[in-house]
Amino acid sequence: MQETGMTEKWLRKHSSVYNSATKHPFILSIRDGTVQSHSFKTRLAQDYLFVREFVPFVASVLIKACKDSDDSDDVEVILGGLAAFNDDISWFKREANKRDIRLSEVVPQKANKDYCRLLESLMSSDVEYTVALTVLWACGVVYLESFAYCIEKGSKTALEWKEICERWGTEGFGQYCQTLQKMVDRRLLKDSDEEVKKAEVVFLCIVEHEVEFWNMSSGN
Repeated sequence: MQETGMTEKWLRKHSSVYNSATKHPFILSIRDGTVQSHSFKTRLAQDYLFVREFVPFVASVLIKACKDSDDSDDVEVILGGLAAFNDDISWFKREANKRDIRLSEVVPQKANKDYCRLLESLMSSDVEYTVALTVLWACGVVYLESFAYCIEKGSKTALEWKEICERWGTEGFGQYCQTLQKMVDRRLLKDSDEEVKKAEVVFLCIVEHEVEFWNMSSGN
């Protein structure tokens, strides 16, 4: 029987705060078909700004992987994720154009700015590779679980929002997140207790910022 990885233990240990992100009222409103159009547009526009700021962070993780990874496959996985952002940004622009959102006029809200400041601080060379990799996985898995919930059987997600949810809630992105999770678990097995604790703390920090991002989308 395969031993449970550290990340799975975190998800169980911190299930309450994790569920507050992946089953946030905003997500529930998408799933039950009651989300307000202006709220979803807010999310889309702020997400676009966030993704643009997320790219340099992922690039910093790639640099750490090149220097510190004990498995050459890590570099390929992270590089593949980084390359996908070019398509993501083009997709955001197309979606915004469909909905008459002028992205050039969108100003980042407080939750967005706070989140991006955190990411900027984690780009430092002093931040261990395992910690940075944990951030990459945590950001991805919250997106995956949240949007996958919106397109599960029985959901009433409106057709106009379903395509957006499917971008991050389906199998392809899920496989990428699972790969990242295995990479994190592999690193945590070899790290010191202190480094494991740092990674757990940053995991919780990311989840809390995700909750604030959903709050912002809801107008709270």
